Amino acid sequence: MSEASEVLEELRSRGWTLGIAESLTGGAVAAECVSVPGASAVLLGAVVAYATPVKHTLLGVDADLLDEHGPVHPLVAAQMADGVRSAVAVDGCRADVGVSTTGIAGPDSPDGQPVGTVHIGAVTPEGARTAAFLFSGDRAQIRAQTVQEAFAVLLELLRE
Repeated sequence: MSEASEVLEELRSRGWTLGIAESLTGGAVAAECVSVPGASAVLLGAVVAYATPVKHTLLGVDADLLDEHGPVHPLVAAQMADGVRSAVAVDGCRADVGVSTTGIAGPDSPDGQPVGTVHIGAVTPEGARTAAFLFSGDRAQIRAQTVQEAFAVLLELLRE
């Protein structure tokens, strides 16, 4: 069973819904999620907030935080994960769980942080977590590792 399947099963068993906020992964986390049969019972939607201003306008990430630290920061990941819960709300009901990815896949770094720097955020009704990574490889490898770790981080939080 894939980690995406495990995450969806954990969420389904609790009756929880999911929202996904992505930057460097560009929809790959959502694509992995919807590849699992029955994902529609859990996944409400996903937002690809690739441009920094969209992280603020659509996901509610604090503008001062973005101005001071840029989009690749643990607090940005945390706020993206929380903010997507409202962004994908259905009939006024926020998603129970949010997960997010933000980072630098390369080939260049726009803000001086090393290529491969990634932050993942996860929020549930019972807790929150961020995880920082420095992945190696090319752009595709960094993005693939980020997708894998997004599910691992969320699964770890769900099983605490």
